[in-house]
Order: sequence, then structure tokens, then C-alpha cells
Amino acid sequence: MITFEDFSKVDIRIGTIIEVEDFPKARKPAYQLKIDFGKLGVRKSSAQITALYSKEDLIQKQVLAIVNFAPKQIANFISECLVLGIQDGEEVVLLQAYEKVNNGVKVS
Repeated sequence: MITFEDFSKVDIRIGTIIEVEDFPKARKPAYQLKIDFGKLGVRKSSAQITALYSKEDLIQKQVLAIVNFAPKQIANFISECLVLGIQDGEEVVLLQAYEKVNNGVKVS
């Protein structure tokens, strides 16, 4: 069990995907994403979501991500945030807001 204080340390924000590239050096099929978090700036992330989402489908899609993890190197790429999704079997379904909101808004 975690406390509310533990949970409050996790900074989850919404951002808009502005760029999607293939990530051929990833061990599992993945994309390299650039996500606009408003005042927090643009952050990069690697996401294993190629089975359900095309690159074209992802552009301008708003997604939820944890933005206060330390950067993580994945192959030749530095991931600066963790995009959130639900693992349903082998596939990952992205978590999203039902309505469009301002980039960088914090989940509360």
C-alpha cells in the first residue's frame, strides 16, 4: 500500500503528441514521440504502441504521461517522460482525456 503523499509525488500531466518517428533500435516495436506539455516544454518518450496506433493517428492526440521521472536511455534514445497506457494482453491502449484540455495540466 502507498500513501496519498506517495501518490502526490507522481507528476502526471497531459500533453499533445507533435512528432512521431519509428524507433528501429528498440527491442520491441516502438515509436519515438515528442510531446508538447505547454509551459513544461516538449519532452521525448519511447512508446510500444505500434500495434494499435499508426504514426498518423498519434499526431495531435493528447496523452497522459509521468513527467518527473529521471531521463532513461533506451538504445540510442533518451526518454524524458513515461506515456501512460493500459496493457490489455499484448497491446497497450493509451490513457487520454475525454475532452481536449490545455497542454501541461496536472492530473489531480
